[in-house]
Formats: sequence, structure tokens, C-alpha cells
Amino acid sequence: MMTARRHLSQRLRLHLLRAADAIDAQRSLLKASAFLGISQPALTKSLQELEDILQLRLFERHSRGVRPTEAGTIFISSTRRILAELNRLDEELDLLTKPGCGTAAIGALPVAAAGVLPGVLTRLRAAHPEIRIRLQQGRTEELLPLLASGEIDLIVGRLYSPIVPDGFMREPLWTEPISILARAGHELFEQKQITIQDLSRYDLVLPTVTQRVGQEIEHVLSMLGLAPAASLRSSSYGFIREMLIGSELLSIMPRLLMVGDLMRGTLRVVPLPVPAPDRPAGLILPVGRALPPAGRAFAEYLRAYVAEIGRCGLARITNGYGGGGKDDTTARAGTRSHRVTVPDG
Repeated sequence: MMTARRHLSQRLRLHLLRAADAIDAQRSLLKASAFLGISQPALTKSLQELEDILQLRLFERHSRGVRPTEAGTIFISSTRRILAELNRLDEELDLLTKPGCGTAAIGALPVAAAGVLPGVLTRLRAAHPEIRIRLQQGRTEELLPLLASGEIDLIVGRLYSPIVPDGFMREPLWTEPISILARAGHELFEQKQITIQDLSRYDLVLPTVTQRVGQEIEHVLSMLGLAPAASLRSSSYGFIREMLIGSELLSIMPRLLMVGDLMRGTLRVVPLPVPAPDRPAGLILPVGRALPPAGRAFAEYLRAYVAEIGRCGLARITNGYGGGGKDDTTARAGTRSHRVTVPDG
């Protein structure tokens, strides 16, 4: 039997799209109604209206809330693209009356969010206080769908190779090898050459991070023959920082997780007696969709901050995506395709 035409362009209203988006995000009618600031009966009525227009059921109830049906998943995906485009239009129209302002929606992986991002945003806000930043932190697999739908403009962080081609452009800017960190006045630095036996005399304080980064830290620990069972572990970078600065503890983590203290000289990198695997990081960008002005400004300040890290001796900057160019520790911040590599140890 033929289904009657839905005429969505004539019948759908924005509040219905926002309702569906909130229900999917909250996975609960009660939580979604609180998020939208409306009563649960009013939200239920909007959902019924939407399902009548679509002639499809969008959500199924279960003991802990609701989950989208197959049709709901398809509808939500399109809904978010529509809402993202409307947000972008709103920002572009603002630029007509307020040149220089705008919003950049940034996706950040956890290590980048705690490491390089504060330095970038501090410099960006000082130069362009009118630019607003919307920050979405998550893992790569959580952020890529948001980049595809236009809900975020770019992703900054570790560049993991996609299992299959995904159509995004990856711009390597730096590498962040797993490194050993200690306070600047640590007694280890009095030695001419540091051995694994020297390292084994000190207790560790280790970050609790994502599974991928955790596995990489465990791999380096295994290469060094250190026993993580006796270590302190914490998800608080502030706690780890204070323990490092105030004691003889060592930590093993992606180097630029503590880039602010490394640049200020309160922490130092302890040379590794084994080579650390390369861990490229940088930008993931959409193809075929230009960055908004605020997004371009963020990307340029990120490149400038990476160059500043290089000039402090924490990174070696190399022009070109392939990393085969000559070292250039004074690379121009505006160069789009320069690459930063950090020496091991």
C-alpha cells in the first residue's frame, strides 16, 4: 500500500526538531522536558504530533527510558544537520552586524583538552575577546559524527588512523610521545645518563585516561620494566601536577598533557632509556565545508601555539605533511601544512 506524501517541508516545525533532538540526547522524556524547560505532557504531545506527521514511530520505551527506532536514528541524524546549519546561519548573520565576532565549535580529545587547548584559548581570547568557543570533549569515534553533521567545526587531538577512509582531512601538527615527567629540581637530573635501574627507584603517579592512551602508557611501562601496581593513579591532572611538583614522584603520560608547566620550567622531561612510539596529533577537518571565521582563527592560533612550543625546545617543527622537510624551529604560524615532531625522551 502506498504511503501518503508527508510534505515535511510544509508541516515540520523547528520546535518538533528540537524536541526529537533532546529526547534522543537525554534518552528520557522527563530529562528532555527539563532540558527544554517545558512540561513532560507538552513534550509527549510534540512527539506524538511529530510521529503523526512522519507516519513512523521514532522512539521505543524501555525500563530505563527511551531509545530511537531505526526510523528515529535516521530522522535524528538529519535533524541535527538541519539544526547545525541554522546555528551556522545565525552566526553568519551576526557577522553582518558585528564583524569579527562569531562562534567556533571545537571538538577536543581528552589529552588535547587538558594539554594544548588552554594555551591556545588564552591567546585567542586575549586577541579576540568577541569570539565565542563551544567546546565538545570526547573520543574520536564520538566526535567524528558531530563533525560530519556540522555540529562541530573541527577536531583537535591525537590523529588515529581510520580503519576505513572516512572523508575527513587530517593535518598533523605535533607528536606527543609517552614521556617521563618530573619536577625541575628532581635529583635524577643531576646524573649524566639515566638508566632504567635509576627510574625503578622512584614511585609513579599515573593519569587515568582513555583506554587507548592507557594502553600506550602500559606499553611504555612494560618496555621499561616498571611495576604500575605500586603507583598512584588519578583522573585529576591538577592532583598529578601537585604530586609531581611537591615530591620525587615520576609520571608517565603524553608529554604535552603538562605543556604549560614544561614551558614554564616547573616540570621537565626525563630522557627515556628506550625509544617512545610516535603519536601524531593535530587537526581533523571537514572536506567541502569551509571553516567559519572563528574556526579559522582558532586553527591559526593552534598552529601558532604549536610553533611556540617548538621554540621552547619541546617540539621540532618540520614543514610539510610527509615530515621529510628540513627542520624549521621558527616555522610561520600561518603555514597550513607544517608538521611538528617531538623528539623522544
